[in-house]
This record gives sequence, C-alpha cells and structure tokens, in this order.
Amino acid sequence: MKKLLPIFAVILSFSLYAQQPTVSGSSGEEPIVKTSSGIIRGLTEGEVSIFKGIPYAAPPIGEFRWRPPQPVKVWEGIRDTKEYGFNCAQGGWGAAPGTIQEGSSEDCLYLNLWMPAGTKADANLPVMVWIHGGGFTGGSGAGEATSGEEFAKQGVILMTFNYRLGRLGHFAFPALSKEHPEEPKGSYAFMDMIAALEWVQKNIAAFGGNPDNVTIFGQSAGGVAVHSLMTIPDAHGLFHKAISQSGGGRDGVLTGRPINRDNVDALYPVSAETIGVNFARKHGIEGTDEVALAKLRALSVEEIVDGGQENYGQNGQRIYPGPILDGQFVVETAESAYNSGRQAKIPLMIGSCSGEIGGTFISLSDSKEALFLQFGKLQDEAKMIYDPDGTNEFNHVITKFNTDWVWAEPGRFAARTFIVNGEPAYMYQFAYVPASMNERMKYGAGHGSEIEYVFNKLNARWGNPKTTLEEEQLAKIMNTYWSNFAKTGNPNGEGLASWPQYNTKSEEILLIGSNGLPIATTDPSKARLDLIEKAMKFRSQVQSQGGF
Repeated sequence: MKKLLPIFAVILSFSLYAQQPTVSGSSGEEPIVKTSSGIIRGLTEGEVSIFKGIPYAAPPIGEFRWRPPQPVKVWEGIRDTKEYGFNCAQGGWGAAPGTIQEGSSEDCLYLNLWMPAGTKADANLPVMVWIHGGGFTGGSGAGEATSGEEFAKQGVILMTFNYRLGRLGHFAFPALSKEHPEEPKGSYAFMDMIAALEWVQKNIAAFGGNPDNVTIFGQSAGGVAVHSLMTIPDAHGLFHKAISQSGGGRDGVLTGRPINRDNVDALYPVSAETIGVNFARKHGIEGTDEVALAKLRALSVEEIVDGGQENYGQNGQRIYPGPILDGQFVVETAESAYNSGRQAKIPLMIGSCSGEIGGTFISLSDSKEALFLQFGKLQDEAKMIYDPDGTNEFNHVITKFNTDWVWAEPGRFAARTFIVNGEPAYMYQFAYVPASMNERMKYGAGHGSEIEYVFNKLNARWGNPKTTLEEEQLAKIMNTYWSNFAKTGNPNGEGLASWPQYNTKSEEILLIGSNGLPIATTDPSKARLDLIEKAMKFRSQVQSQGGF
C-alpha cells in the first residue's frame, strides 16, 4: 500500500537530513523525518506540514487479535505518509448488513501529525494528542473536522490516532484470560492509546515536539478515555496535562466492567468473560477453552464487528462488554482513583455542553412524573429545580437531567478532586447554539457541538452551513484557549476573557453562552448539580429500588 523508494534515494535523503535541521519544509516542499521505525515523508500545505497514516503498532490481526499492540516492523526506504491509514473496523453509518464501514479495517493502528511548516528539530513545541469519541465502537482519528491545521498555526503539534473499536478493542473470554499470562487483558483500546503515547515519547522530538509537554484531550468516549488514562498505571508519565470534553468522571458510563465476576457490580452485573461466551455462542462456538478461542480468532472481521450489535436480539443477552476492569492493567475506575487521590497529578480542563443528549442516552422513563419518582426522597426538590412551574416539556427536563447526571456533575466531581490534590482545574460549559441550529438544539448545545469550535474547523461541519462572523470569532477564541492550556497549563492569554481556576468557594467556570462571548461566572447549573450530587450519595440505594 505504501510505496518505498530505491536505496539510492534513501542515501540521498539521509544526506539531505544531515544537512538540513528543518524537519518540515515551506509551502510545497515534502518534509522528511527519521522515526524509530524508518524514514517518512509528508507534505506541506501553506503554513502547515502534515504526516498521515504513520503506523505506531503492527497490524493487530491473526494471532495478534486480542493481544497488546506489537512493535512496528522497521521498513527500508522512505515511506510516504500523505494519506490517512484505514479507520478501525466498525459497523453502522452506512455499512450494509454483514459488512464493515467502507475505509475501515482490522489493520488500523495509524496516527497523524500536523505542525507549523518550517519547524526545526529543536523547536520544543507543545504536543496535543486527540482521542476521538464514538462510544468505543465508532469514529477515527482521520477526517477534516478534527484535523490539526489551526492548532499548528498556534504553534502546537497535533496528533490524532486510531484505536481498536467494539469487540476488537474490548473483549474477554476464559481461554483468552489464561493465554499469555504475562500480558495485559481486556481493554485493548486503552493499550493502543498507551502505545500511541509511547510513540510520541520516542519520536516527537524528531518532529520538533517536546515529549515533556504533552496534553491529551478527547470528547465523549475520548473524554472517558482521558479519565481512564489518568488512572491506569501504565500510562503514568506519558502526558502532562489533560482535557476531558463531555467525558463524565464518575462510574457508570463506559467506565469499567469486571472481567470475570458476575453480580459484583450494580452497574455492570454481567462480567466481560460471560459476555465473551455469549458472543461465541451466538456464532455457534461452544466451550471456553483454547479450541473455542482459536475459532473466535478465525472469525472474519465482519463477523466480529457483527453490525455493531451490542445485544443478541432486542433485549437479548449482551455480546459487547465496553471497557473492562481487569484488576491488573485497568486496576480501578476513575471515580475510585479520584476519591482516593490516586490520579495523575497534572492540570485539568474539563466541561460539557448545556444540552448533551435528551431521552436517547439514558431512557429512564417516559414522563416527568416517572422521572421525578426515581429521585426518591429528593423528588420534590427535583421538581422545583427541573420544572419549577410545571410547564417544561418532558424532552426539556430529560435533556437537562441526562446532561447533569452523565456529564456535568461527574465533571465537577472530577475537577474538585484535582483541586483538593493541589492541581489546577479549569471548568467550562459550552452553551452556544448558532441561529441556524436553534430548532435542532432547542434545549441547549448538543453532544459534541463544541468540537468544530475547539478545532476551528467550522467549514467541516455536516452540510457545510454558511458560517457567521460570530461563529468564526468563537472558533478562534476556543482554539486559542485550548492551545494556551497545552502550552502552559493555563488557558488564559492576551485578548481572551479571563478564565479563572475552579474553586469550591466561588465555583466560577467559563460559560460559552448564547452570544458567542465567553464569560467567567458562577456555574448556571449549580442548583441542578448540587441536587445530582445529593442523589449520587445514595445512588446504590436508588439503584436497588430500580431507579437511576
């Protein structure tokens, strides 16, 4: 797939590399860099040099399905890195039954880099690593919406990457747990993320990046992954700042299923190994020994993805576990680590949108009354806060509840644990809804709507709607806040509205409101979040009674 040049070209490239300390060229030139696996050649477009489709681990196929990422085989010659590699195998979004999405493959462990054109090898630029969302079952590090041109123009090197998804990224099976006992098990997606961060540590200096100034950031499942990486021991020291966008922070949403114990967790009563056995039986594979495991590895990638199904039939047995708490690699959940102060001691930026998802992410009830009943002894307080005069539509109430329960209050909880440990935390709420989206997002800014502003890539939005000056200014502002945080651990800078560190007295956050102008203010959701915090304190009691 990749074209390699003959040996005389390699010798010439080494000569040029030795004479030229600039690792990325001016407009039109093709930058060449020597990595730990071989020499690569990218492209320069205007002010930005780009490398795409760099392998950071060997293809996780055949015997390496459900194994930790393996080293890349060193190549000879110069490898062109001008096009994205395959996305990780996934269903949905246009994939026909029995197929995987076009452009996806089991061979998918590639990363991409953007940097200022003309970067010197000794530039020591800050590095940002984007972890894409998609529920750990979809998405990729490729695509225009999260490309890094605008970060590069801010003097930041941006890296995006793919990690294994669905059952290829999270899977357990009794024989798999016994195989290679020296290797970690369960959440291969997190292992991929760590391998990508290790690649940064080994190679980013050759691109002019500073391996001691790395910021990880992600949204949705990517935001959950940020929390996990801050609490997985093997990730310690691989990054130095973190940003979680709509990633929660408490147990319950993609936060860790026990690997081999059923009915020990109220949130995840079925173990990951049991789910693996369910999946095997769906495909006619009986038993739990190495013969059954060999049959699972012999399934095609299309059969493993299985259309992205997470249950065997409607309301049937679960056949996909999500992230796994194995006790050796993933040793605890983020909430557990935060409560005990065992997370990475680094600056944190955290926040969520004002109207994340209504009625589709958590389907608890079909009416306001049924929802409020589930607050138990707090139901009168819940009515006063979510529906003070009794006129709010159910979709309005459930949108705000889902936002608070899944993302906003858990994010505040995480921020508080950081400041208790003496680390700075900056909180935000993204509440901006452009006029063109007022009808679609009538109860607040929806899940993921901040991404196009963070990356300053409004032109990549679905349908490519015409942008306004207000939107363009906000995108520039947010891209600058994020870049500043990556540079120094403080998002503030010249020409920006002051963003105060979060503290439990004033509880000020940065509100990105309806006029597109960020302001520092007491969290407008404070009363709702205080209620959710109370509900969290007797969560196990509520859950035992069939509530949240």
